[in-house]
Amino acid sequence: MTPRFGTDGLRGVAGSELTPELTLALGRVAARELGIPGRPFLVGRDTRRSGPLLLAALGAGLAAEGVEVVDLGVLPTPGVAALAAMRGAPAAVISASHNPFPDNGIKLFAAGGIKLGDDAEGRIEAGLASAVAATDPPATPAPAAGAAPTTPGKVGSAIGWVGTDADGRRRYTEQLLASLGGRRLDGLRVALDLGNGAATATAADVIRASGADLVAVLGNAPDGTNINAGCGSTDPSGLAAAVVAEHADAGLAFDGDADRVIAVDAAGQIVDGDRVIALCALDLLGRGRLAGETVVVTVMTNLGFHLAMAERGIAVHQTPVGDRYVLEALDRGGWSLGGEQSGHVIFRDLATTGDGLLSGLQVLDVMARSGRTLADLAGSAMERLPQVLRNVKVTDRSALDDAAGVWDEVRAVEAQLGSDGRVLLRPSGTEPVIRVMVEARTEESASVAADRLVAAVIDGLGDGVAT
Repeated sequence: MTPRFGTDGLRGVAGSELTPELTLALGRVAARELGIPGRPFLVGRDTRRSGPLLLAALGAGLAAEGVEVVDLGVLPTPGVAALAAMRGAPAAVISASHNPFPDNGIKLFAAGGIKLGDDAEGRIEAGLASAVAATDPPATPAPAAGAAPTTPGKVGSAIGWVGTDADGRRRYTEQLLASLGGRRLDGLRVALDLGNGAATATAADVIRASGADLVAVLGNAPDGTNINAGCGSTDPSGLAAAVVAEHADAGLAFDGDADRVIAVDAAGQIVDGDRVIALCALDLLGRGRLAGETVVVTVMTNLGFHLAMAERGIAVHQTPVGDRYVLEALDRGGWSLGGEQSGHVIFRDLATTGDGLLSGLQVLDVMARSGRTLADLAGSAMERLPQVLRNVKVTDRSALDDAAGVWDEVRAVEAQLGSDGRVLLRPSGTEPVIRVMVEARTEESASVAADRLVAAVIDGLGDGVAT
């Protein structure tokens, strides 16, 4: 079966689901759908062992269609998108973001570093399905001797080529530092957890160049297999300990492709994406730079965020899960700030996509300008209501749509919580799991309700396993 796009590109186990053959076919389809005559196609990757293999296959597919391919090497997803914006070019990133290292994925960007919309993804999926079908048995009979091939390929000087861009990393880091508007972060003590991922290419150098004192760097020894392994934004516990031990003012943890960040305050407490967005929204509002006095968040955003923004007169626009939906809403509304609880934060006047390092720099800048601690800024920005998240591993996540008994139980739990809570059930866009979220006034009531819904999912879908 041909893989389909999820909320953040196409993903699968490298070598079995996401094969070189499939990736080469995707490169050919992407060249036809996204390629622009006279402009290159930029490609970057994270640090996974399978990255060079899949990048080579994707590059071969693109070049087979006559496209000039620029291999950017290991670079954060937002870095690839930024360079695509600078050159008005399409791009791709070989990464599975926060997933474990056996997985990999491909994120595609239209010209200018913009994530694809549903229509473009649909066309590429259809083209990929056709390409896969053409190679499946029964094989198409070989043409008779001397007959022209049915789908002639590029030949001679029409064939594309694959080159490199040694200057891309510098141009991206300069853009990051320029976001500070000439200000410096001297005096701030900062610790980093690079997640053994793409942030290893840029983050430490940028923090040092900003003037901050870099007191600890974790997750900075990628070996192809340790990306996201007990480190980074998916497990910031080590960073929290390092922040406290080194008396840092803040810590920043990144995921595998560095498009999200989770912050840590001086006491080792986690500052998630909701609080990052909240404190940045209030800072922008105070400086008259929050366009439309509106922020964009997803359905996963904590209820406490909504209450806090309402108190400050900031409107909140809500979207489905996925930073591309946040981006689409920002562009439609002409707004400047949005993001997700997971740490994807989009400063639309500074970038075309979520950027973990850019977001971290903005948080540090607020600290430096205000003279306030991260704990003070985050705590005063919003009060987080207890939120319990559960995952149920299933064979077919799409079966949730028709599970009437599950939705009956959801309605019963919602009625019980009333206005003091919120329930969200949804299939993951990247993994074979059903995500269960419950918010309530107390941790205990949220946990009891979540356990009740997990049991309903397991019973209603027949093969679920709580993880």
